[in-house]
Amino acid sequence: MFNPRFLVVSLGNPLPKYSSLHSAGHYCLRGLAPALGYPPFHETKLGKQPCLVSQGAKYTLVQSPTLMNISGPFVARAWAEMIKRHDPASLSLVIVHDELERELGQVKLVPWDRSHRGHNGIKSVKSLLSQKKYPESPFARIAVGIGRPKERDAATVSQYVLAPISPQTEADLEGKAALDVRRELQNLEDEWRIELAK
Repeated sequence: MFNPRFLVVSLGNPLPKYSSLHSAGHYCLRGLAPALGYPPFHETKLGKQPCLVSQGAKYTLVQSPTLMNISGPFVARAWAEMIKRHDPASLSLVIVHDELERELGQVKLVPWDRSHRGHNGIKSVKSLLSQKKYPESPFARIAVGIGRPKERDAATVSQYVLAPISPQTEADLEGKAALDVRRELQNLEDEWRIELAK
């Protein structure tokens, strides 16, 4: 019987201290929990450190507690902990992260092996977790668009992604964008089911 489980980890800088577009993944996850009927996030220990988790039968939703650029070690430890509890063949890893290449609030399931495009959080995670090591476990990413400034120089882009987020944008990410993340998780499950049926 196909009984999939998902470790869904959002990347970003810790909230509420670093409230910005760079933490769009955290906002989406925060809205995803009630959309799934899951309990509010609470602090628990996972990956050998305290982090915010909302746990249900199918999804373990986790906000990475580290700064964005050093997300890899935490995600790798959390994954190692989960595969000790569950059969890797029934477990999927999904990373939810911000993306400059998409319009604000646009959500898209993207292949794990797609380029990190300079995203240091994804780069950090992929340096420590290889899909090839876990061939039975689908690894995937869900990109949450945050738009981008007209100027493309590094300083302007950095200022844009780290600027304080508006209450309306926060609400949009926790609302419609979170529902779109739920849809993409279902799409991933459907694709997984089809692959297993082949």
